[in-house]
Amino acid sequence: MSDAATLSRPDVRTDFPGLLTEDGERWHYLDTAATAQKPQAVIDAMANALGKDYATVHRGVYSRSAQMTLGYEAARRRVADFIGAKEQEVVFVRGATEGINLVAYSWGMANLREGDRIMLSQLEHHSNIVPWQIVAEKTGAKIDVCPLTDDGLIDLDALEDVLTERHKIVALAHVSNVLGSILGAKRAAKLAHSVGAKLLLDGCQTAPRMRLDMNELDCDFYVFSGHKLYGPTGIGVLWAREELLGAMPPWHGGGAMIEKVEFERSTYAPPPQRFEAGTPMITEAIALHAAIDYVDALDMESLFAHESGLAAKLRDELREINSVRLFGPEKSAGIVSFAMEGVHPHDLGTILDEENVAIRAGHHCAQPLMQHLGVPATARASFGLYSDESDIAALVRGIERTQKIFA
Repeated sequence: MSDAATLSRPDVRTDFPGLLTEDGERWHYLDTAATAQKPQAVIDAMANALGKDYATVHRGVYSRSAQMTLGYEAARRRVADFIGAKEQEVVFVRGATEGINLVAYSWGMANLREGDRIMLSQLEHHSNIVPWQIVAEKTGAKIDVCPLTDDGLIDLDALEDVLTERHKIVALAHVSNVLGSILGAKRAAKLAHSVGAKLLLDGCQTAPRMRLDMNELDCDFYVFSGHKLYGPTGIGVLWAREELLGAMPPWHGGGAMIEKVEFERSTYAPPPQRFEAGTPMITEAIALHAAIDYVDALDMESLFAHESGLAAKLRDELREINSVRLFGPEKSAGIVSFAMEGVHPHDLGTILDEENVAIRAGHHCAQPLMQHLGVPATARASFGLYSDESDIAALVRGIERTQKIFA
């Protein structure tokens, strides 16, 4: 049985007020891949930004507005430092979904033509499928799908065989939100660039778990969401190479993204402001800054070891239950998907809720992957930095109880 690594701060759960039930009992939260619980430091940062510190940014001449502007732009610098990038390459968006849509509409509409190809994979989240379908319909480009290996990894050998110079963009999940499988990102970048294609990585499940360095990854676009990184909803990050952003047209028009507006024509601000029309996510950016500070202080390598160790232990436990079918690779980034024979995942989730255990049940916005796996849905347990082996024990007890109910 695998030993789950422990964090250097065993009392970390006390930082998260959401991890208790209304009765003050322990809540076994195993749905961090959907959204992470928030530490008190993030809640406080958000409350202060909405309260005593609140003002608009960028154009106010009064002192509090100037201070809020400094805080907002400091958040951008913090993100850039967190992912090994330049601050002018960091665009604040409402979430990873908006970031992918931005790339698809701005870069895609400007660069894709009839006969061009878009490469996705079998395990992509709908957010990394549907925007490309819409743009393909508008441009005449076609979508290809890279298969998976038997254990649920994006098959880079197959990708190498099928990529051609007609492929202009390769868009892949860095870590699968269903299987927890980890992409060989540097090899994917090398393969994409060998045929002149750009590489977009969906980093929603990676940013909370693994150290990121855009130069090392060598991708062209990278997206992630704040709420999965222990920050607030309503904010995410698009990173793109400076030269790519500079060549991309705006996709939303309005205030803040302009240089000069006349009725005859308008000129646009340089990136990243070009892509941040309207009043930005001020308080959310400041709270995201606090979330990154919190996570960084715990050490990303330790977080990955902790969560992947828990995933390995859970897989060992579930392998002992005959009615459970496991999906995905043995080594995963803190995510385990499974199915119980004769029990719909929704029924399992309902019974587990009675045991104060929260899992995800459904297709996880990855219906093509469900079709590939041959199931309508799976149950998914996903770990966070606050998870420990007691959460696994509670989940296994709930599964054993479910077995008896459906026997």
